[in-house]
Amino acid sequence: MKPLAHSYYCGTSDEQIIYETIGVYFDRICAQFPTTDALVVRHQDIRWTYQELAQQVNDLAAGLLALGVEPGDRVGIWGPNSYEWVMVQLATAKIGAIMVCINPAYRTYELEFALNKVECSMLITAEHFKTSAYLDMLNHLAPELANSKPGELKSKALPHLRQVIRMGDEATPGMFNFATVCSMGGDKEKKRLKQLQAELKPDDAINIQFTSGTTGNPKGATLSHCNILNNGYLTGAAMGLSNEDRLCIPVPLYHCFGMVLSVLACVAHGATMVFPSAAFDPLETLKTVQQEKCTALHGVPTMFITELDHPDFSQFDLSSLRTGIMAGAPCPVEVMKRVLAEMHMEDILIAYGQTELSPINNMTLPNDSLERRTETVGRAMPWAEVKIVDEEGHVVPVGEKGEICTRGYSVMQGYWNDPERTAETIDKSGWLHSGDLATMDEAGYVRIVGRIKDMIIRGGENVYPREIEEFLYQHPAISEVQVFGIPDDKMGEEVCAWVQLNAGQTMSEEELKAFCKDKITHFKIPRFIKFVDEYPMTVTGKIQKFVMREEMLKDLASSSHSKG
Repeated sequence: MKPLAHSYYCGTSDEQIIYETIGVYFDRICAQFPTTDALVVRHQDIRWTYQELAQQVNDLAAGLLALGVEPGDRVGIWGPNSYEWVMVQLATAKIGAIMVCINPAYRTYELEFALNKVECSMLITAEHFKTSAYLDMLNHLAPELANSKPGELKSKALPHLRQVIRMGDEATPGMFNFATVCSMGGDKEKKRLKQLQAELKPDDAINIQFTSGTTGNPKGATLSHCNILNNGYLTGAAMGLSNEDRLCIPVPLYHCFGMVLSVLACVAHGATMVFPSAAFDPLETLKTVQQEKCTALHGVPTMFITELDHPDFSQFDLSSLRTGIMAGAPCPVEVMKRVLAEMHMEDILIAYGQTELSPINNMTLPNDSLERRTETVGRAMPWAEVKIVDEEGHVVPVGEKGEICTRGYSVMQGYWNDPERTAETIDKSGWLHSGDLATMDEAGYVRIVGRIKDMIIRGGENVYPREIEEFLYQHPAISEVQVFGIPDDKMGEEVCAWVQLNAGQTMSEEELKAFCKDKITHFKIPRFIKFVDEYPMTVTGKIQKFVMREEMLKDLASSSHSKG
């Protein structure tokens, strides 16, 4: 391939896009690998082959049809990782119902917004998890449940919700039990299920994912069979997955990382899904990799850091690992080196994208150099176009910074019932604008340099937090660092760093600044430094810089007030 002159690259493939529904594809895989382990959920003592998983999924799908669920109906799912979650994902796909993923950390206000925004007629929920008492929250929002027959809810606050299905064995007024629903389908529903496989279309909407913005209410990214089945397939292909692979999945299912890059990547290649725990636990993850002889492991950088830093890390045999994906946030170079060396993941991939892209548009490959796997997010995946544009929308020359945009099969259908915000994100030519700043090299490899909104402008100089973070990671005492800008009357913005040290290490602000001096430009040296034990983050492990910024401003205001 001749070198690129402009920052535009289209991913190629010898294969065709899979133009099928998830249900049809899943049935074929189950027939092809009936005795292969499909689903292992250690915390629930579940171990099913593909043949057994197919039976469970069909029973649930028939039960949902018996309750009147139709193609296009929105079915919410709320709870941590579980075998029920995987069943719901596949069963709703077979019916053509749209599964709505609800963040397990949502509280009543957020739950009410999500259910009403997409008009969920059914909600499948866990009983509780950690500090979330799901059934209590539901009864608080819809007290009418207490006096309702299951399936006949009429709620003032949740006017579209008619049916609630609860996991677990206890009975709750107004709700069906999950196991009961799985036994409700008869011959009529099973016949209807077969008919639907011929009626549903690959471009039908199948999933709504709420994207957590830093401002305003979440938006419901609407994805089709074609969107997520192909993204899962390509991800699995990049990892070289086959029916002999076992993928350890500590990432949450409610997010695309879990349900697409994990579940569908496995299903697309007949590999085994292995869930270590209901939510991420570094010790359980390490135990699971060893005991289940997992060949692949997924996670965001924070998860890998926590596993590597666990006091018992050296006691585990992780030699079965060879591949996996690190995504969801930029990967520090030093962390990547440790994952390659100490976790045996020679073929680990870096993936980049966003929910609106089903979710991956760029990925490194196992044969990419260490430099490319640590400093870039790879090239555009097959069948996706990627370009870097300036503020006027023009493609920039190779090596210049601009916004990364993507077009192709993976672009969402839009934000549910929100044409204005859809039009702000997808332009008239079908390009999805990411809001991320990046550069592209002559071979099409993309480097993410920050968010357009994250970029710090200090005294007229553009400062990119990622660049400073990568530099500070080189200090042996530093475990993790996050850099962001805070408003300043004189300079416009000042650079602030929150630093997490390795266990047993100490450091002062003066020492950190001395480490930076004469090594990075003076205006990039953090003016404000805070040493922390943890970062505010979403359930998916994404660090929330806007929360840190607000907290830092409060700290600075109170310290200046006390001095005054």
